[in-house]
Amino acid sequence: MEEKYAEMQKAGLAIRIRGLKKEYRLGQIGRTTLQKEIKRWWARKRGLEDPYSKIGQPKRVIGERFMALNGIDLTIHKGEALGIIGRNGAGKSTLLKIISRITAPSEGEVEIIGRVTSMLEVGTGFHGEMTGRENVYLNGAILGMTKAEIDSKMDEIIDFSEVGEFIDTPVKRYSSGMYVKLAFSVAAHLDNEIQIMDEVLAVGDVEFQKKCLQKMRAAARVEGRTVLYVSHNMSTIRRLCDRCIVLDEGKIIYDGNVDKAISLYMGTGETLCREICFTDKNRPYGRYSQKFLIERLMLVEADMPRYAENEKAFFDIDCKALQDMRNVCLRMEFWYQDGTKIGSMLSNSVDTIREGSCRFRLEIDLAGFMAGKYSADIVAYTVGLNGMQELLDGVYPGIIFEVENTPEADRYVEWNHQYWGHIRLRDMRLTLK
Repeated sequence: MEEKYAEMQKAGLAIRIRGLKKEYRLGQIGRTTLQKEIKRWWARKRGLEDPYSKIGQPKRVIGERFMALNGIDLTIHKGEALGIIGRNGAGKSTLLKIISRITAPSEGEVEIIGRVTSMLEVGTGFHGEMTGRENVYLNGAILGMTKAEIDSKMDEIIDFSEVGEFIDTPVKRYSSGMYVKLAFSVAAHLDNEIQIMDEVLAVGDVEFQKKCLQKMRAAARVEGRTVLYVSHNMSTIRRLCDRCIVLDEGKIIYDGNVDKAISLYMGTGETLCREICFTDKNRPYGRYSQKFLIERLMLVEADMPRYAENEKAFFDIDCKALQDMRNVCLRMEFWYQDGTKIGSMLSNSVDTIREGSCRFRLEIDLAGFMAGKYSADIVAYTVGLNGMQELLDGVYPGIIFEVENTPEADRYVEWNHQYWGHIRLRDMRLTLK
């Protein structure tokens, strides 16, 4: 055992997971027999399938068992902020509970170096009849702090929680926001090497959420703590984490770059194509009017919508006016592959359109778009004399395109989407005085 930990320390690892599996029983407890369990155990020892599994069942359901985790191999370095994402039921919380020693694995091993603090359910252990100060001591003890540690951090915990004037009031009189603020503050001020969080930054008001995020970023990047964070808020994952894994059906399907992980999770890896015919499914909010329809989009003079930085893209867009129209404009709303909305473009207006089919040439200036995959909504609208807009039609996504690096960009440092954004603004001028 000491050799394993020495090996981990030499490699700079905080957590090493190998062959991790977790199974749960379906249905009532005690539905099986000792004879069946012995046969199942013997089959697993020989690497065989469950002799009582049914044909045609999902891979995660084996006989009367459900595989919440099904073969996880993962290494996490010290000081790393790891995001864990995936749809509901993918196994995220189960993984954190096993690392936190809340539940035991069915197979595999989890090796950890350092003290672990888990914030899976903020406020667990708070007692309504006790004051905030008393609950700080109680909750701190539950999370592994000594009385001396709590005393040394009490003022800092109270100040961070923003409930100072109510700290000696029973927490049953707290609002829900005050309750979770105090609970997070206790958990966030532990002296630990590994911090595990499950959606806990979605607490309090907007300003407090920002403060919580800054605290967690400092824990990983300044204090050198290892942070594991589960969330469905992709913006928080991008801002907090420097590596991300995607879980699906109890397995890791991606491990690496945060932007790529979010893109995979959100399904924004759609196939590029040079022509799109819009149907009702491209209009998730329904048609805006019965006056004007966007019907088809076609790429002009290119095989696929891939462009170099600072290039222009050209599309032909087929529409149908159901009556004579005036002052028709288009708006394009651009999204990065991780779901971040990056901005919109407005077109000039077309003065007069006669009833029937019509075709427009759409010119898009990609100046400033950094390398990556983008999608865009297309919205048609008219502008009245008072400047008010009347929406005519909208399609989503209207375009899926990719911007690639160009040799000319090599003179710049490698662009970091995660911290710098997706649009490159004009360069600044720097002179020595």
